[in-house]
Amino acid sequence: MLTINKITSSSVIDHAAEELKKYLRMMMPEAGDVKINYNPLARDGFRLGLMQAFGLDASDAEDTELDDIVYVYSGEKQGIIAGSNPRSVLLAVYEFLRQQGCRWLFPGVDGEYIPMISSLKPVRYRHLADCRYRGWCNEGAEFQECMMETIDFIPKVGMNVYMLEFRVPTAYYSRYYNHPYNPTLSPEPLSEKQIVQWKRQCEAEIAKRGLQFHDIGHGWTSEAFGIPANCAWDAIDPSLIPEGALDYMAMVDGERKLEDGKPMNTNFCMSSPKARGMFVKYIADYAESHSNIDYLHVWLSDGVNNHCECPECQKKTPADFYMNAMNELDEELTARGLSTRIVFIVYTDTTWPPVTERIVNPKRFSILLAPITRSYAYTTDPTYRPKTRPYERNKLTYPESLDEYFAYFAEWKKFWTGNAFSYEYHFWHHQYKDHAHINFSKRISEDIKEYKRRGVNGIVEDGSQRSFFPTGLAFYTYARTLYDISLTPEEIAKDYFDTAFGEGAEEFKSYLSEISDVFEFDYITGEGSADMKVSSFYNPEYSARLKAAIPAILEKGRKLVEKYYNSDERVRTVSVRLIEKHITFTDYYARAIIEKAVGRDSAAAEIFNEWCELFGKMEYELRRYFDNFLFFRKAEGAFKRDRSNLNATEI
Repeated sequence: MLTINKITSSSVIDHAAEELKKYLRMMMPEAGDVKINYNPLARDGFRLGLMQAFGLDASDAEDTELDDIVYVYSGEKQGIIAGSNPRSVLLAVYEFLRQQGCRWLFPGVDGEYIPMISSLKPVRYRHLADCRYRGWCNEGAEFQECMMETIDFIPKVGMNVYMLEFRVPTAYYSRYYNHPYNPTLSPEPLSEKQIVQWKRQCEAEIAKRGLQFHDIGHGWTSEAFGIPANCAWDAIDPSLIPEGALDYMAMVDGERKLEDGKPMNTNFCMSSPKARGMFVKYIADYAESHSNIDYLHVWLSDGVNNHCECPECQKKTPADFYMNAMNELDEELTARGLSTRIVFIVYTDTTWPPVTERIVNPKRFSILLAPITRSYAYTTDPTYRPKTRPYERNKLTYPESLDEYFAYFAEWKKFWTGNAFSYEYHFWHHQYKDHAHINFSKRISEDIKEYKRRGVNGIVEDGSQRSFFPTGLAFYTYARTLYDISLTPEEIAKDYFDTAFGEGAEEFKSYLSEISDVFEFDYITGEGSADMKVSSFYNPEYSARLKAAIPAILEKGRKLVEKYYNSDERVRTVSVRLIEKHITFTDYYARAIIEKAVGRDSAAAEIFNEWCELFGKMEYELRRYFDNFLFFRKAEGAFKRDRSNLNATEI
């Protein structure tokens, strides 16, 4: 019988011990029970605890609470499994299991590969995770079982951050339960009470694993004044706006009002000491009553070019007033004895750095680079030397490349030397521009390495919790590269495909590579090249190329599915069935593009409607892997609107 001895007392290490026991029993089902003890003096069995408790050196971690060192030194029946903090001990358990052959490819039990073995292999392993922030934020359409599974999944692939955007994430839950792009299901409205309860359940699961919990983001600029923002990007019922609240909103074109009626997209009058005081107090009250937050994200509105134009606000840039508000927030939190970490964001109008104001207490703050308007056709262009443009209130043109964002970020870094990470959008709608994910996985790897080179210590992804169709390769690449930046995309892809498809690994990779190549990223995005010239969606030549190539590629896929349809390993059966559904998906995608690219808009719209209905019928089967809402919402703009009104980037 194997024994697990917990050297350090921690609820997270308790969970780590239970996870180790579970997977040991699965790997060696006839080896008897695994006993768990709390015994700081133990000298045998598998000992779990903090590196410091074992006298192990953790000095290469700049901050042992935030930086994850994973340490494993084990034999067949005993050894040390340790980390620089309790979360790192859980990560060390998963790394120990990985070294025994276990893999986790996507959330849920169907994403697990757990081999049966007769004995455990010795492990000698120590690694400081290369990026401090390795995270995921909710986006798209989410359902609660999915949230539970994704929170459980991310530490298994080496990630350590989970963010829940918004005080009440009504928008994300409603997008799933109201089924707006599924004509086969009736809406299932949710109450705010239910959503708040589910968010707290998520927070408890995040804490159980010791993950860094990042909270909120947008919403402060209206909710601080009593205007609820849980409608997200929708307009609010005017009756819900408290009397006098609009007096604090930004004045644009001579009027203080909500931007298009949307609280989430509205800024406030940041030069007003009273308004800033209300803003600061509301945030501090939230921080005080939510002490479980590790990082509280305080962002401005999600609108653009709509900052206040009153005479006082004209005296400084939004970023200057933003820094004033952050300093006042720091003073308030300090007065209340709160150590809450605050994240401020370089995003849309605050891409332009402050001119005069600076953060007084940088230890409390982290800067977050959010390059939402960048190109995903390439990472950076070594020959491009972008120049920043001066700030011009409410007349800004936003950066179109990561090169340009880095140029503005360099201006910020002239006076900001503190903590920095990125908020990225690979798994928003950009993942669907390479819907086989082979080439896009390489872009993700390149991006992470470039961020690290530029002093950006990790990423939190604004992306769907259901980004695993037709495979989880892109997300797996994201997670593993953040953890170990030395890994190449080819190494990660081999690891993934060998697990997901066994003997068929190379055949399936070759098939999906052909899909990635034939759906040309430059065409699908409309970007064309690094110079960012947007091409027309109308392209008969591409239509002809796609029409000629796609039948043979899909036939190759069908033969592969038939050949490997069933497996003794559940993860492989599920992976092949996802490819089977994806063949149908790709067929519709190709037919819609072929029609649209030659100007037959009505034919493309008919295909879209049929496609949407068919995948609506499949939604329950695919819901863990494919975000029906997020894809079809974006695809609708491409396939159901007249070409004359279509921006090519909307496909």
